[in-house]
Amino acid sequence: MWIYLLLLIIVFILLISFSISLFKISYKTINKFVKNKKVAILLSILSFIPFGIGIAIDAVNAIVVNLHLIIIVFLTKLVFRIIEKISKKHFNGYICLGVGVVFTIAVMVRGYYLAYNVVETDYTLMTSKNIGSDNFRIVQISDSHIGTTMNGKKFSEYMEKINELNPDILVITGDFIDDNTSYEDMVNAANGFGKVKTKYGIYFIFGNHDKGYYNNRSYTEVDIRNTLTSNGVRILEDNFADITDKIVLIGRQDAEVENRASAQDLIKDIDKNKYLIMLDHQPNDYDNEKDSGVDLVLSGHTHGGQLIPLGQLGVMLGANDKIYGIETMDKTTFIVNSGISDWAMKFKTGTVSEYGVIDLKQSN
Repeated sequence: MWIYLLLLIIVFILLISFSISLFKISYKTINKFVKNKKVAILLSILSFIPFGIGIAIDAVNAIVVNLHLIIIVFLTKLVFRIIEKISKKHFNGYICLGVGVVFTIAVMVRGYYLAYNVVETDYTLMTSKNIGSDNFRIVQISDSHIGTTMNGKKFSEYMEKINELNPDILVITGDFIDDNTSYEDMVNAANGFGKVKTKYGIYFIFGNHDKGYYNNRSYTEVDIRNTLTSNGVRILEDNFADITDKIVLIGRQDAEVENRASAQDLIKDIDKNKYLIMLDHQPNDYDNEKDSGVDLVLSGHTHGGQLIPLGQLGVMLGANDKIYGIETMDKTTFIVNSGISDWAMKFKTGTVSEYGVIDLKQSN
């Protein structure tokens, strides 16, 4: 949690610094046309009204846009300084600002598209273990945070697409809903799971948002559980399920749950000759999971980094072991899904929205 507090402090400082700089630019520009200093100051203050409205309507996304503007304008100024030194020419400061604004608009438009446009990401994994078939297909969904970029009905439509993939199992690796997800959206989204016909079932683990931080929902955790199970979803919480006589699925409680079982304890009574798949919402226990001997670990939580460079900072500060994609440590393969949607933010400038298709094949 201290990492997020540090990031908030950094964001606050950046916004204050940028606001002061923007006010100076605004004042200088207006003062060229309005010679009365008091009037120029008043007009400069009024120019911040659109920013204030943005904060009031959607604070998170207003801050996201302005942070990108700060960073891109700074980088643009840096590039212009380098060009000036090389070419010995001086550029008007307004040209630099204009280029930065244009680039910011382009980046945010692309980020908006990437947040709302869901893609399929495919992985093929080979194993020497006997999995009982030539191919075992896992479809992974993570971090839907229903209500941000898609409502319950839209999520349900994606389940129809996933059904066409003929998955052997469908796994949901946490943060299915968010603190502000409405009851109607939660039900409509969960009903989508009823459209997916799998060979061996649908499995779910709780993420850090599913049970809610603020208790401001009109429904309870029991309602969530009942709605999921009534749509054929099995909830795993520090326990496992025998998918076949060759494949076992282990579901961990979220890392924020006190006294959750260790990876080693969870598999101590399982035959290690079977192919072991572990679901863990937060990708931050790689060493223990590797040492436990599981074959595959599926996670979400990071949103693939979400915004450049927040994901990379998370790894540097030790919050996560990996931000996105696939990695193998010894005999364990780790996959981090970037999420089919988003928490609060309606932009993804550092990743894509996705669902994962993992084809497990037996090597000869």
